[in-house]
Amino acid sequence: MLTNHHVIDGATDIRIATPDGQEYPVDLVLDDPKTDLAVLKVRDLKGQSFPALDFADSDALEVGDLVLAIGNPFGVGQTVTSGIVSALARTGVESSNYEFFIQTDAAINPGNSGGALVDLQGRLVGINTAIVSRSGGSVGIGFAIPANMAKLVAETGIAGGALQRPWFGARLQNVTSDLADGLGLGRARGALIAEVAPGGPADRDGFRPGDVIVSVDGFAVEQPSAFDFRLATRKIGESATLQVFRDGRTENKTITLAAPPDGGEPVTVSGNTRFAGTTVETVTPALAQELGLPFAARGVLVRAVEPGSPAGEMGLRAGDLILNLNGEDTLEAGAFGRLASNRPRSWQVVLQRGGRIIRAEVAG
Repeated sequence: MLTNHHVIDGATDIRIATPDGQEYPVDLVLDDPKTDLAVLKVRDLKGQSFPALDFADSDALEVGDLVLAIGNPFGVGQTVTSGIVSALARTGVESSNYEFFIQTDAAINPGNSGGALVDLQGRLVGINTAIVSRSGGSVGIGFAIPANMAKLVAETGIAGGALQRPWFGARLQNVTSDLADGLGLGRARGALIAEVAPGGPADRDGFRPGDVIVSVDGFAVEQPSAFDFRLATRKIGESATLQVFRDGRTENKTITLAAPPDGGEPVTVSGNTRFAGTTVETVTPALAQELGLPFAARGVLVRAVEPGSPAGEMGLRAGDLILNLNGEDTLEAGAFGRLASNRPRSWQVVLQRGGRIIRAEVAG
């Protein structure tokens, strides 16, 4: 079953309750903060089965379609409200990575999160997830994650796999009206390629800075978030047809969706060393893009620092990018772990924090 990530975030004991008063412990099988979705599995069905909704094609929704929102608003009990689809492809709602929300005026309140948004055929079209409100209650502006995204996450959780999304290997930006005029695009639309990762999928498929992606498999791309959503709802190894505006004309380019480069598993430093308690990860071009760094960025990213550890007392922070230790560039997590396990008389550390380069010397 599906719910929102923010509903179960930080929980140590998750249970579901049915309208007949039964409670069932569940296991969290997939948690995906990037989409704000989580997949749960009932631990002991007690010989019972539950009815399930079919997934609708959320791309077939149109503004004005009638929908029902189901949830438990303010803890009053299962509640159904009705409304219409007010808008599609809404962005700027919350901080998830893949904003492409269905907007509805069906009443959605605190407690509706993770509930179903269904069409009049009883099919799931979305997962209720957010509202805009100054009072905290519904004012007719609610948002749901489209079913096409939810379906991919659910299928991955059911299969027991890890969720891995295709990586395009290019940095995109909005097309402003001035850019559209300069490019001869007619109006501001699409996703402009600002930077291409050398050797990445976009580079291999012939994309270059200045290209404007205007559609994916026939679906219009009005801004980069739309392109990100389209790629995120497809599987690695599949192909997609991108319509690209280049040099005053459009052309279709077929790409094969590829996985991001593998930086290996994170490494946690332990033992009698000043870096004990540090978990680091190799910075790949895909991770650099996630961090807002140039594709050429190198180093190891500090993912976590254990509170009270030697690394924490030394002043390391999650998000630091360690560039060099004692004159050796730190380009890979495993090599950093081996180097950081040494016991020299002192450490010369070069790291990047918040756009600043910091050089420090600490006792070994």
